[in-house]
Amino acid sequence: MKLAYALTERADLQRRLSELETRLMTNAKVQEGEEPAEDPESLLKEMDALLTQLEELIERINRTNSAVTDQGETLTALLARRDCLSRRLQIMRNFLNSASSLVSRSSRSEIRIRSTVPVAKFQKEVDGLSRELRELDARIQGLNWTAELL
Repeated sequence: MKLAYALTERADLQRRLSELETRLMTNAKVQEGEEPAEDPESLLKEMDALLTQLEELIERINRTNSAVTDQGETLTALLARRDCLSRRLQIMRNFLNSASSLVSRSSRSEIRIRSTVPVAKFQKEVDGLSRELRELDARIQGLNWTAELL
């Protein structure tokens, strides 16, 4: 099985667990004399089975991510870089949105608000980081479709 397929299966298991949690909450209580729409004990058994499958799959994915290398770097290292780069971009974009937003003044006597950084300079940095993130993500996706799950 390819790593990409395992990642899709992991997402499906997580979605199914989320739906199962909702069903459990719906059937946790009933009015006295009523029966739940679904048996909570069978739902709990189904949850345990799904969690067992998910645990095994996550372990295999993690083992594969640690073993697969590209240009001397493990997939785990590439994923960590992608996560941090993505977070950096999010913070920088929010910062630049705040720094570049205009504050209108009604009269000349009002206090002027100005940016504390050269927005254009930092926007170029953000553009470069965005390109780097796209390239890194494409590299990771390529590995996901070629690596066999351990």
